[in-house]
Amino acid sequence: MKLTAREKGALFFEGIITVILLVLINLALIIIIQNVIQTNQGVASGIFIIKQSLKIGPLQTQIWSYQRIVIVIFIVIDIFVVWWRLLRRYHQYQINHIIKELHYIAQGHLDHRIPFRLKGRTQNVVTSVNALVDSAVQSMNDERQIEKSKDELITNVSHDLRTPLTSIIGYLRLIEDKQYHSEEDILKYSHIAYEKAKQMKNMVEDLFEYTKVQQHGAPVNIMSVDLGQLLEQVSASFELEGENKGIQVSSQTTPSPLMIDADPEKLGRVFSNLVANGIKYGHGASYIKLNAQQHGDNVVVSVANDGEPIPKESIAHLFERFYRVEASRSKATGGTGLGLAIVKSVVDLHHGTVQVKSDDHETAFIVTLPTKQGDSKKNNAQTH
Repeated sequence: MKLTAREKGALFFEGIITVILLVLINLALIIIIQNVIQTNQGVASGIFIIKQSLKIGPLQTQIWSYQRIVIVIFIVIDIFVVWWRLLRRYHQYQINHIIKELHYIAQGHLDHRIPFRLKGRTQNVVTSVNALVDSAVQSMNDERQIEKSKDELITNVSHDLRTPLTSIIGYLRLIEDKQYHSEEDILKYSHIAYEKAKQMKNMVEDLFEYTKVQQHGAPVNIMSVDLGQLLEQVSASFELEGENKGIQVSSQTTPSPLMIDADPEKLGRVFSNLVANGIKYGHGASYIKLNAQQHGDNVVVSVANDGEPIPKESIAHLFERFYRVEASRSKATGGTGLGLAIVKSVVDLHHGTVQVKSDDHETAFIVTLPTKQGDSKKNNAQTH
């Protein structure tokens, strides 16, 4: 940190004043000491005896003048006092500069940081202030991002719910206004309204599940789970739906049984979402295979299908909220764009990872989970 010309002048002036005051104090003390010695014969005699008996150095030099010793002592003390005084004033100027920088930052210049480097503990103050400002700015940015995320969530949910709701109201109005020609028309309109209502229900359930796993301190009911049985239940629940589309859903686990610590309800939702995703969007697929294998302290579960590959530019965005590879296709199948976001959130709650590999041969979602979550994680609520 560089001092201003005014501060340098003030520092120099203060040094001169301090030296003058110390010289005057020294002269006064020397005069007082001389008067005491001259007026007290015993003290003078004692000093003479000391000088005669005190010899310094290899040459046995005697001290003939005590005034020189006193003057040297005073000079040493004066140098220390001047140094301490100027150093204290210099540190005060440093603190003043830091305060000015803080006032500047507090006026709204949050991109500014204290630019100078100091020595000693004062530098710790500068580092702490800059870190505090960085933390405050990051918190503000995070808060803005959260608010933006909430706004996007409301906008997307409103848009996705409005479409089926408009259809429901439209077809029910046709029935209400008796704008039908036969009972078959009534059944047709009510069936469409019913399907749209189920679509809305699925959207609301996905939204509820997503917000639940995203909440700070989302509870995870960790227990010992046979992963093989869980995957068999998932594949069995989609067996009929898969057959209707010519897709064979199967599961395989090695070794069997394969026990892991997990929340069975949430983990079941993960693999159900992945299988449902494969059935909906794996056009041309003939199979969906759930394959779990243990690798050391981890379990790797692959949910693979041989349908159309996912475009490379979409893979990096698959787990983003409301992202759809093909918006029109997803809406036609009733997708909310939240299924894979829920998968990612639940896997994160279990301290695992999920990734996607897709080519012309096969598309696979690969979930890696630890077999043990730890005792503290079994008994306490987990955070995302």
